[in-house]
Amino acid sequence: MPSPSHVPVLLDRVVALLAPALDRPGSVLVDATLGLGGHSEAVLSRIEATRVIGIDRDPQALELASERLAPYGDRFTGVHAVYDEIEDVLDDLGLSAVDAVLFDLGVSSMQLDVRERGFAYAEDAPLDMRMDGTVGITAAEVLNTYEAADLTRILREYGEEKFARKIAAAVVRERAKEPFTRSGRLVELLYAEIPAPARRTGGHPAKRTFQALRMEVNDELAVLRRAMPASIDAINVGGRVVVESYHSLEDRLVKQAFVAATRSDVPVDMPFVPEGHEPALRLVTRGSEKASPEEISENPRAASVRLRVIERVRDRGAA
Repeated sequence: MPSPSHVPVLLDRVVALLAPALDRPGSVLVDATLGLGGHSEAVLSRIEATRVIGIDRDPQALELASERLAPYGDRFTGVHAVYDEIEDVLDDLGLSAVDAVLFDLGVSSMQLDVRERGFAYAEDAPLDMRMDGTVGITAAEVLNTYEAADLTRILREYGEEKFARKIAAAVVRERAKEPFTRSGRLVELLYAEIPAPARRTGGHPAKRTFQALRMEVNDELAVLRRAMPASIDAINVGGRVVVESYHSLEDRLVKQAFVAATRSDVPVDMPFVPEGHEPALRLVTRGSEKASPEEISENPRAASVRLRVIERVRDRGAA
């Protein structure tokens, strides 16, 4: 299997935002989307007091990252799990809380760069797209079994595809002749169905459909919806949750979770917040941060990133 490349997005900024939470002996970071371990390696090398627990649902990524981080010995622990299982992972390791949780959402270099995984539309490959290839339905099964209305919905919601209905109808028509098995045939269909003027703008015409299929196959939004409150609950006072998202629906879920967690329980018309009723968390970033033009030119995957950070300022048990 070829070695995937890995360029972590906003690496220095992410480490700088994690550092205040981790700058104490025995601190623990949960890298909830370990991937190939680029962010974890930077934290382990730059913040010597920190231990990292790396979670990934992809066994291949976990294996490669564990090899990469082996020089750090018992400062790194790799765990095969989905990131909404943070509470169970910490329970299994005997930890009641941690100092930081990092999410780098979306598809990783591990999946994009290895042709056999079927995530990339640039090469013909089996239509799989499962982040954990041992469980769940494949992208081919979605294309071959979903009703036209359901295909339309996921293409429109997850891919923000304007031609969702047209594409879904074409998929249903073509699968009746022969089931979909490989990405190349799907890309050909998309070129045929998306009008030429639309193909000339907004990047590769297959990008939105492939994104939608990946998010459906891996149930990404439902997992994220469960993972946000779990990660917020997991951090100590002074702890931070740092999230990089690449899709508007992901970013909206993160924003909603963070706003809810930082909202005071005091009525809005009360002129002051009584002692003991201050929010237990605060927003570290104002809105979402984006990558600089310089980083985007060096790493095109950074173009759509939105970075948000929340910090616990009061004990979890406080009102």
